[in-house]
Amino acid sequence: MPTKVNITPNGRMSLPADIRKRLGLVDGGSVYLDETDEGVVLRTAAQAVTRAQALAKRYTDGSPDAAVEAFLARRREESGE
Repeated sequence: MPTKVNITPNGRMSLPADIRKRLGLVDGGSVYLDETDEGVVLRTAAQAVTRAQALAKRYTDGSPDAAVEAFLARRREESGE
């Protein structure tokens, strides 16, 4: 369910307390902002790490010792470079 968050003239916004509590941000913390074609996505550090790990697994076929060179070659191939 969408939640309206106001942004002050100096660019600050406040996440409602119940959302901060659910995300484990009760004592403050950081969130990562991702601008997408769909809009803006905020992620906690843990969510950002989980997403990065999933992307890494996708590009390394789950192999923990995949070579950087193989990763970059696959990336170039997929992007058409």
